[in-house]
Amino acid sequence: MTQPRAPRVLLAVWGGAVLVFLLLPILLILPISFSAGTFLSYPLPGLSLRWYRVIAEPFPWVFAFKNSLVVGVAATILSVVLGTMAAYGVTTAAFRFRTAVVVLLLSPMVVPVVISGLGIYFFLNRAGLLGSYTGLVIAHTALGIPFVVATVGATLQGFDRTLIRAAESLGGRPHAAFFDITLPIIMPGVVSGAIFAFVTSFDEVVVALFVSSPETLTLPRQLFSGLRDQVTPALVAIATVLIALSIALMMTVEYLRKRAARLSASTAQ
Repeated sequence: MTQPRAPRVLLAVWGGAVLVFLLLPILLILPISFSAGTFLSYPLPGLSLRWYRVIAEPFPWVFAFKNSLVVGVAATILSVVLGTMAAYGVTTAAFRFRTAVVVLLLSPMVVPVVISGLGIYFFLNRAGLLGSYTGLVIAHTALGIPFVVATVGATLQGFDRTLIRAAESLGGRPHAAFFDITLPIIMPGVVSGAIFAFVTSFDEVVVALFVSSPETLTLPRQLFSGLRDQVTPALVAIATVLIALSIALMMTVEYLRKRAARLSASTAQ
C-alpha cells in the first residue's frame, strides 16, 4: 500500500525547513570570510582573500593549527589502541559488572565537559604535566576513547565468532587470529572511531582552557581568545576551513558505515 501523496509532500517540506533552519546560519556567515572589510557586516564592502592570507601566517593561526594537529594525531592513536582493546575485551569476555565497566568507559561522553576538565586539571597538576603536550594528549585521549569503544563495540556486535574458533582450531594463536581475521573485519568501526576521536580532540576547547599553556595553544582555544579580544573576518575564515574539514571527515565516516554494513551482510551470508 503506497503512502498518500499529501503526507509525503508535507514530510518533504518539513524536512527541507529543518535543513534550512540548521544550515542557514552557517551559509549566511561564510561569505564574510571573503570580505574586504575589517568587521563582520553586511553588505560586504568588497571581496578579498586577505583573511585567508592572515590565517596562513605563522603565528598565531598556523602555530595553533600545528599544535592541534600534533595533539589530535597522538590522542587519536592512543584512543584507537586503548579503545579497541577495551571494546574487544568487554564484548568478547563474560565477567561480573560488565555493564558497569561499559558505562564507566563511555562516561566521558555524558559527563559535563567542565567536570571532566576540572578533574583532568587536578590529575595533571598532581602529575606535573599541566601545560605540557603530554598532558594535553592524555586529556584528549580520555575524551576520545569512548567514541572508539562505541563504534568498535557496535561493529563487534555483528562479528561472527566462529571465524575465530575456526582459526584457533587450525593452530592459530589468539593474537594472530585477532590481527589476521578480527581486525580487518572490524576496521571500518576502528577507522570511524579514530575519526570521531580526532574530531573530538581537534574541536575541544573547554579542557584545553584548563590544561593548555601558551606553548601548547590549540586552534579552538585561539578561536575562543579571538572571540574575546577582537572579532574579525579571520575568525570566519578559519571557521570555514574547519567546516570543510568536518564535512570531509563526516563523508568518510558515512562511507565507512556503509562499507561496514556491506561487510556484515556478506559475513552473515
